[in-house]
Amino acid sequence: MKATWNLADGREITLDVAEGTSLMEAATRHGVPGIIGECGGSMSCATCHVVVDSAWADRAGGPSPFEEDMLDITEAGRQPSSRLSCQLKMNASLDGIVVSVPQA
Repeated sequence: MKATWNLADGREITLDVAEGTSLMEAATRHGVPGIIGECGGSMSCATCHVVVDSAWADRAGGPSPFEEDMLDITEAGRQPSSRLSCQLKMNASLDGIVVSVPQA
């Protein structure tokens, strides 16, 4: 399955992501700039903030109440389709997902 990260500098990185793997795990494993994941996916650092492309927002779903709180403290400003990429687990319905990495 594929996922694409659009970077603030205009570059695009597309990776194969195994089912059940979070977008944060895939991004940090492959060095996607701007995705740090300091907490390793425990939703305590907000350093894996992405903005889900509007075409994918419904399929990605909304954040949990705790994720909502963490999105309020991201370094880059929160947007309506902001998510923590540690909470986006790859599955068939997300194959092809496009997210943007906001510039901090």
